[in-house]
Amino acid sequence: MFYVRKSYRDMEEWLLASDAIVKELGLKEIPDHSTLNRTYKRMRMKLLEALQRQLLDQLQPKELGIAFDTTGFSPTQASMHYLARCGRKYDQYYKGGYAVGVESQLILASMSGQGPGADTGFLEPLRRKAARYGVRGQWMVLADRGFDARTVRPEDLIPPIRRGNTMKLPQRIERMELVSAARMDGYFGQRWKVETVNSVIKRKFGDDIRSKKPSRRNREPIVKGLIYNIHV
Repeated sequence: MFYVRKSYRDMEEWLLASDAIVKELGLKEIPDHSTLNRTYKRMRMKLLEALQRQLLDQLQPKELGIAFDTTGFSPTQASMHYLARCGRKYDQYYKGGYAVGVESQLILASMSGQGPGADTGFLEPLRRKAARYGVRGQWMVLADRGFDARTVRPEDLIPPIRRGNTMKLPQRIERMELVSAARMDGYFGQRWKVETVNSVIKRKFGDDIRSKKPSRRNREPIVKGLIYNIHV
């Protein structure tokens, strides 16, 4: 449903009209929209993470650089023009945080949250999940300054924020010089691959959240990440 951006009812009708797809999926009968709804309801976070891990373990990516970023998903399918005309405004949106392998361009870790807000809370959870796919003792994080948290490590390619327009701590100055060197040799530019993945997800699977219940809404960025890996 996320892959073809259809509702449960539209998905049922699409399967009824798509014999080749039904045959490829090995379906003996077409599930109705309520069955599809119940199936998605049973897809808890642990199951989604297990599916992601199983897929990546088959592909066996090993990365020297893993790029982190977040992207926002609209909580409604209504267009910005419609929202402006009717005076509706959404102060919050849903965020998907993704860790993308620079070499494979696979999503190695994902998590969801709500915005607006800093990306610093995504840094360590994404690092823990993605670590198993990095070259042991050699891989590094590439991210923008929004991930500049207290838990940043010396080897992370994350530009430090100038607080009060100054930078006094030696470790922050050292990290700034490390990032500058990475910019000069072009390696830091690999971070843009995670931006490309964000764009592909929104273009292929939609930039909005379709579910109504909060628990299911939080799952959608994770599902989109899983489908992206299957897609590529």
